[in-house]
Amino acid sequence: MKNDKALAKTDWTCFPWLIAWSLLALIMMAGCQPSDNRNIIGIDYPTNPSVQEANLEIAIFAGGCFWCTEADFDKVPGVVKTLSGYIGGTVANPTYEQVSKGKTGHIEAVKIYFDPTKTSYAKLLEVYWPTIDPITANGQFCDIGPQYRSAIFYLDVHQKMQAEASKSALVASSHFHQPIVTEILPATEFYPAEEYHQDYYIKNPLRYSYYRSRCGRDARLAQLWGNKR
Repeated sequence: MKNDKALAKTDWTCFPWLIAWSLLALIMMAGCQPSDNRNIIGIDYPTNPSVQEANLEIAIFAGGCFWCTEADFDKVPGVVKTLSGYIGGTVANPTYEQVSKGKTGHIEAVKIYFDPTKTSYAKLLEVYWPTIDPITANGQFCDIGPQYRSAIFYLDVHQKMQAEASKSALVASSHFHQPIVTEILPATEFYPAEEYHQDYYIKNPLRYSYYRSRCGRDARLAQLWGNKR
C-alpha cells in the first residue's frame, strides 16, 4: 500500500518529456543499421500484382545505402517496384550484419522493376547518376567501405552497352575533373535484404529523414551535380 500511495503521488506530467527524449534517442541511433525484427532472406518479393511480371524489365543499381536508392527510384515514372538487397559477393544468403561488416564481398544494391512502355533502361541510367557520388571509391557519403560503393550491374549485353555508353558520356561531358569510379559489373545472384529494410523510408520516415540528413547525402549531391539533379 505504501508503494501504491507513492505511485499515486508521482508527477506524471514529466512522462511526455521522457517519451519524447526516448523517441529522439531512437532516431539518433538510426542509420543503415540492423534490427532485431528481421525475416529470413532469399525470397524475391513480388512485383505490383496489377502489372504482369512478364512485361516488366529489371535494372540493378548500387548507390550507397539502399534505403536512399530505393526512395529515389520509387519516385521515377514507370518504376513499378524496388527491392533492396545484396549482390556481387561470395556467400549464399548473406545477412545485413555480414554485408555491412564487409565480410561477404556483397554490395548494397536495389533491384528495380520497370515498365518499358513507360520508361527505359537508358532513362533509368540518366536518373541514376545524379543520385550518387561517382568520383568517390569504396563508399558513398557517410557510409564507408566497398560494400557501399557505387556500381551498375548489367543483366545482358544490351544493358552493358548502354551502361558503358552512359558512363562514357558523363566522362566526355567534363562535368567532373576527377575519374568516374562507378563500376559496371555483370549481375550475379541478387539476395533480397531483410524485410525491415524494404520500403524503409515509408515504414520509418523520421528515422530515414534523420539518417539521410545526418549522412550529408543531399548536400553532397547538390555540391556535385548542382542544377543537374
